[in-house]
Amino acid sequence: MKPSLSLLTTCLLLTACSQTPPSDENPVLAPAAWQSPHTQNSQLNNQQWWSQFASPQLDRLINQARIGSYDLAAAVARVQQARAIAVIAGAPLLPEVTFGSSAKREKLLRGKGYSQLDASDDNTASDSFDANLTASYEVDFWGAKTAARDGALQMLNASEFDQATVELTLLSSVATFYVQALAFDEQLRIARLNLANAQGVLHVVQTRYDAGSATALELAQQKSVVAAQHRQLPLMAQQAQEARITLAVLLGEPVQQLALGDAAFAQLQWPDIGSGLPSELLSRRPDIASAEAKLAAASANITVARAAMLPSLTLSATVGSGADRFSDVLRSPFYSLAAGLAAPIFNNGRLSAERDKATARQQELLNTYRASIINAFGDVEKALNSASGLDQQRQWQDEELKQAQHAFNIAQSRYQAGAEVLLTVLETQRTLYQAQDQHVQLRMARLQASIALYKALGGGWQVM
Repeated sequence: MKPSLSLLTTCLLLTACSQTPPSDENPVLAPAAWQSPHTQNSQLNNQQWWSQFASPQLDRLINQARIGSYDLAAAVARVQQARAIAVIAGAPLLPEVTFGSSAKREKLLRGKGYSQLDASDDNTASDSFDANLTASYEVDFWGAKTAARDGALQMLNASEFDQATVELTLLSSVATFYVQALAFDEQLRIARLNLANAQGVLHVVQTRYDAGSATALELAQQKSVVAAQHRQLPLMAQQAQEARITLAVLLGEPVQQLALGDAAFAQLQWPDIGSGLPSELLSRRPDIASAEAKLAAASANITVARAAMLPSLTLSATVGSGADRFSDVLRSPFYSLAAGLAAPIFNNGRLSAERDKATARQQELLNTYRASIINAFGDVEKALNSASGLDQQRQWQDEELKQAQHAFNIAQSRYQAGAEVLLTVLETQRTLYQAQDQHVQLRMARLQASIALYKALGGGWQVM
């Protein structure tokens, strides 16, 4: 009894040593509230967040991206791979059963034969038939098989979370480039209007020059303004087309098939988004959930690596039958039981290096998990700060645009009446165009800030 007791004691001690030591989590503490300005009383409702922009066209593009995006389809395929890997990893937890059968004939061609040959010169042909059912099982004494299964399940979860991250990134990119495409179209429309205004002023200057009341310098200056306005048009068209090309790529189709309809940039609205508490963000970001699942998988892999350094016990049982004639194959049943114990003795440090590698991988993913939390807080803070700053800028820019339009109208009327010099008209025209263009840019930036905030908050995703 003493040897058995000593072996049991040794196994218990080895089991204790094989467990992964608890790591110093040093969790990242969430701040009590957001530092950036935000709306306190807005309800956090991000389900189908893209519908909050009041654009049926955007809704259609989002649905199209979900169906046509190859990046999202690839992420779905990666989830299927991870699911299959989880099944493979869990299979060794139960015995593996195999069935085998064989039929053999030996015939001596010449000579007297030899002892290992069933055929001889007296019996030149020998037949044998057998069938067997074998079950084999490696005892999960150190929990390695369970840990491998658990690690694969955690990687399956991580793969599903990564798919959600890909989808969130895809949908926010579709919304961003849709806004850009409409904004560039609006800038192109404003540039054409300003070109028409510049051509109208040129017509007045030309008339006054022909009448001798305007100088050649004034005429050349206005012609330069018209040429500059012409130059802006191809640039605006190029930017609008590039946004469309990128949007088509996100949808998984050629740009020739992209149809944005007659949506107007001015009709887009940005919602009042509730940001919730910073602590709630941890359950709303799929990238954080993915990092946490990968960390859990890495912890399980340490258990697997440690168990590889310990003895393994394999059990097998076979039930079968054999005969010299096929009709008698089931008349001589037999069984056999076997147990095998294997333990690593020398591997030149390979197994300990595998353990150290798994431990270092866990530390890497622990820091990646912490970084993902900090980055998530930063993403929300930047989006909130951007939205607040843009709202303040737009309040003053609206007044700037109003006064610039008023100043240009006055200057143009006074110049036509001969009470103002052309330089004043040119200056007010340049100021008006800049104000109009800035108005579009600020509105586009504000819409994109709302999209960025939705993305930073995890969209409508939540851990199930």
